[in-house]
Amino acid sequence: MRTVLTQVKRIVIKVGSSLVTNSGAGLDMQAITNWAQQIATLRAQGCEVVLVSSGAIAEGMQRLGWKERPGAVHELQAAAAVGQMGLVQAYETAFRQHRLLAAQVLLTHADLADRERYLNARSTLRTLLKLGVIPIINENDTVVTDEIKFGDNDTLGALVTNLIEADALIVLTDQIGLFTADPRKDSSATLVSQVQANDAKLETMAGGAGSHIGRGGMITKVLAAKRAARSGAHTVIASGHETDVLPRLLQGEAIGTLLTAAALALDARKQWLADHLQVSGKLTLDEGAVRALRNEGKSLLPIGVTGVGGDFHRGAVVALLDGDGKDIARGLVNYSAEEARRIAKKPSSEIEKILGYIDEPELIHRDNLVLL
Repeated sequence: MRTVLTQVKRIVIKVGSSLVTNSGAGLDMQAITNWAQQIATLRAQGCEVVLVSSGAIAEGMQRLGWKERPGAVHELQAAAAVGQMGLVQAYETAFRQHRLLAAQVLLTHADLADRERYLNARSTLRTLLKLGVIPIINENDTVVTDEIKFGDNDTLGALVTNLIEADALIVLTDQIGLFTADPRKDSSATLVSQVQANDAKLETMAGGAGSHIGRGGMITKVLAAKRAARSGAHTVIASGHETDVLPRLLQGEAIGTLLTAAALALDARKQWLADHLQVSGKLTLDEGAVRALRNEGKSLLPIGVTGVGGDFHRGAVVALLDGDGKDIARGLVNYSAEEARRIAKKPSSEIEKILGYIDEPELIHRDNLVLL
């Protein structure tokens, strides 16, 4: 019995391409009708539900008669534009049978990287939930570029979970859960029933590519669970082929893999910082600075910076790396890249002499910094 899921009131459900397109053979109306039925059951029990659904590109490929996923960006965008019409129409029809309203919400990373747009998206989604509407979210593939894309809907599901401060993320796939190794290659692999989302062994267990239809694999689901845990949300990775999987999960039945979150969640502003997939630049820190940030809760001073990468302005979100190049934190920087290079490795007392002025003694203040 998984009691942590019996108390959830707001959930994000991510459904993979293979589950809504019958492995790429066009939209599976029976499957979509089934998801609507299960979600209607959850709504009747008082749960607020957001659905992150893949399938637009796969449906577009089917409508256009394409057998292989194209590599050209403009062809992918065209397929998404064609397929989105069918996907939304299918969900609208299915939910209407249960007297539920659905709303389409298309997002890019740029929508969440900008603080004002982030807050607007959060307000819109919360208002839709308050009105009893089912938001159906997808990446805005028709306009997305490498610089602003999420990359996969597992990541998008986790970011939406953090955005609306959901209690749980349920990732439905064509696999029954996370195994200790790839069961297709290792006969001794066993299903992981429950584990902490930040367990270091998870990324070693996961790996391999997904189907030829979708973009994700098990590794993207593990990383999504780790990201969702930052806002205190638990994640379940389970098979979408299980009968009534959603109501059974919320009744506490042990299906698939449960990745639990730590007790403490980041506050909203630091969550926004942590959720930046793309950053304007990078700062490499010495051991003393890493230790001060991790163990002592200190701000980042210029003297602890050994390298500055990228071209950024004051107020930009930058990544903080340790000496091995590992991404350890995100922060809002107080000086531009050119200024940061000039004051790097120098004590704060010399900032005014070097730059001709001093704005802040810290390169990044602790209040504007979040550890990953």
